[in-house]
Amino acid sequence: MLRTLFLHPPSWAGFDGGAGSRYQARREVRSFWYPTWLAQPAALVPGSRLVDAPPDGLGLADVRALAPAYDLAVLHTSTPSFQHDVGVAEALRREHPGLRIGFVGAHVAVHPTESLRASEAIEFVARSEFDFTIREVAEGRPLGEVLGLSYRADGRILHTPERPVLEDMDALPWVVDVYKRDLTVEHYAIGYLLHPYVSLYTGRGCRSRCTFCLWPQTVGGQRYRTRSVAHVVGEIARARRHFPQVREFFFDDDTFTDDLPRAEAIARGLGRLGVTWSCNAKANVPRDTLRVLKDNGLRLLLVGYESGSQQILNNIRKGLRLDVARRFTRDAKALGITIHGTFILGLPGESRETIAETIRYACELDPDTLQVSIAAPYPGTALHRQAQEQGWLGGRDLVDDRGVQQSALSYPHLAHTEIFDSVDAFYRRFYFRPRKIFALAGGMLRDRRVLGRRLREGAEFVRFLAQRS
Repeated sequence: MLRTLFLHPPSWAGFDGGAGSRYQARREVRSFWYPTWLAQPAALVPGSRLVDAPPDGLGLADVRALAPAYDLAVLHTSTPSFQHDVGVAEALRREHPGLRIGFVGAHVAVHPTESLRASEAIEFVARSEFDFTIREVAEGRPLGEVLGLSYRADGRILHTPERPVLEDMDALPWVVDVYKRDLTVEHYAIGYLLHPYVSLYTGRGCRSRCTFCLWPQTVGGQRYRTRSVAHVVGEIARARRHFPQVREFFFDDDTFTDDLPRAEAIARGLGRLGVTWSCNAKANVPRDTLRVLKDNGLRLLLVGYESGSQQILNNIRKGLRLDVARRFTRDAKALGITIHGTFILGLPGESRETIAETIRYACELDPDTLQVSIAAPYPGTALHRQAQEQGWLGGRDLVDDRGVQQSALSYPHLAHTEIFDSVDAFYRRFYFRPRKIFALAGGMLRDRRVLGRRLREGAEFVRFLAQRS
């Protein structure tokens, strides 16, 4: 077995490379997701080590010094960070010329040949699901015998056949053991989650067909393949023993509520454990299911509302009606479930009028907190193909040289600068209302831990808006 380093490379300060589908950029407040996509193959490779540089505050010099201790380094990359990550790979290779280096992630899955051509330091890239692909590489198998791999050999770039989609999700070992071994849970923070928290996946794929969403269209697939209820509940029980200080568990499946009976069964298992938990949800969960989840420890739902325009929701194949989302929101609030809503500006069909419509819609729904993103046409998505066909791409990167998200799309009737500026307007209209200020202040007064976090996050948020301007 090769001595294997799994590395989430250093990047911009505050860069959140874990939230893969929408927001690989600096956030409004310092936020870090768990590197679960790397932890999963790390759990399959005995003696490996996972290093998550951004939340640990590690720079290039720190990770370069690790290179001599390993035979194989596997780096997780993304479209916004790819060129930066190539530089990290080249630095590792200079430090240890014999080090074998491979890249994983949606970007290289979509562009395997181009990724390998980017640098001689990259020996291989893994396409699609890469857990068992990487394990076989770490076992020392010849690259030509490993399914799902693109690699460099004798100056040529070769591709092995695709690896079959993993159907038995219980074949994947628990990631919380890797978290315990290699990560510091206190370094991971998300403004709307209790701190410290732990996140993991209970399945892969999403039944929705949203044109912008990266993972279902590249790595996860659009069938929801799930772990068994017992497997999930067992891992949370293990996590409780590993991390008694953790206050909340988050299920990062694209849409945990895609399978309602399973979600209810997991909730009942978590209820017996007495844990607090949260998850991603589509804004169409019926009230009866919401009640079961709430009665068994659910605290928060992260909900992708995206837009207040029904036409835009139709354009992106969201499969959601505004009236259904309104009813869902009323039901969740009535049951005492906290909502973090996410919205996207600049999707196909956007105009000054629909932006104003979405801001009004968000204020009407009044989720407890929200996040406003700019539409990001990631390679490999239907949105990217549509943008190429329609001429909406202006040659701008998804993030600027500071790691701040910018609008890569522009339309004849709506410039990219207007889309960018509308994010500030959205945040100010939503958060600077007296009703919202009083609600946030009330939460701060009720919990001193919340008070300290909100004061820090508020300062970061105001500073972020000023820097964008």
